[in-house]
Amino acid sequence: MNAIDLTPLYRNSIGFDRLAQLLDSALSADTVTSGYPPYNIEELEENRYGITLAVAGFEESELDITVEKGVLTVRGKKHKEEDRKYLHQGIANRAFERKFNLADYVKVLGAEMSNGLLTISLVKEIPEAMKPRTITINQRSNVLEHKSDSKREQAA
Repeated sequence: MNAIDLTPLYRNSIGFDRLAQLLDSALSADTVTSGYPPYNIEELEENRYGITLAVAGFEESELDITVEKGVLTVRGKKHKEEDRKYLHQGIANRAFERKFNLADYVKVLGAEMSNGLLTISLVKEIPEAMKPRTITINQRSNVLEHKSDSKREQAA
């Protein structure tokens, strides 16, 4: 049993379509995932993040970074090299594709490559309308007191 039917979730919720799609794609994804290339995700500052991929042996022209529908995709494909006769080949020379699901309001600022490490800079920019705000409580100066029935009878 590899698939779970999420139809009831779609039917009983409004506005959670992306969450349901993420669950559905995570459950239906291949269970065997490649660990290549290794990567780190770090929080640089509040609302600033970085993804660093170890792409030793790749040139900038052999890498492709795209963002589509909240998914950051990094692809690498080596150019065809002349035929070499290896006695041992331990350096990975294969194509790869690594995908990262981005949260709402996360934008890619740019990427740079240094010493075989590809670093992608991200920022989370929450619109002002979505940020929490403080509501002040006003005090009323004219307070009406309610009289109980016993006080009304005494007043009459």
